[in-house]
Amino acid sequence: MSEAGPPAGTGRRERKKLATRAALREAALRLAARHGVERVTVEQLAAEADIAVRTFFNYFSSREEALVATLAAGAEALIAEFRARPPAESVLTALREAALRVLRAGDLAGEEQVQALRLIVRAPSLEPQRLAVFAAQERALAAAIAERVPAAAGTLYPALCAATALTAMRLVLDEWLDDAAASRASLRKSLDEVMAELAAGLDRPGGPVDP
Repeated sequence: MSEAGPPAGTGRRERKKLATRAALREAALRLAARHGVERVTVEQLAAEADIAVRTFFNYFSSREEALVATLAAGAEALIAEFRARPPAESVLTALREAALRVLRAGDLAGEEQVQALRLIVRAPSLEPQRLAVFAAQERALAAAIAERVPAAAGTLYPALCAATALTAMRLVLDEWLDDAAASRASLRKSLDEVMAELAAGLDRPGGPVDP
């Protein structure tokens, strides 16, 4: 998943900071794929990104935060794309289109990146950082939904919709990562299917009870 590009008018200093953060994020993916999550060190990350160890801590508080940076960048990009969708689009349509744009421009360009993401989403040591990213993403999306649907502001709808939709998308991504033979097309297809399920509603009649 990809981080949103710098806004128009961003100064040179800020662009350099964004480039360094991106270099560290990409370094984390490469090192995780090569050595495994638990063996990646701050020193390796700094060396791979060609910066000093002291400089590393200007961007991330720990190696764990750097390792989940791709998830955080993807979350930020998704919210930015959602906010940029035409106001007339429904919430789920806008979210689907935003997710597809992020996937097309994302950090899953090669098998090494996909393998790294598999390791990152499964590493128990990164669970607190992943949960923090997910919680922040849900809050940001709920706020964006409230802006898109003003009548729902002050109700549970924005938070409920954000939590449900993002959980569904994570389930799709997890399932795709579990299947080493799955293609990008299958990921898009699964995303379409899960959004259709949500749009149709989750309540269904129970099946017959076996005698």
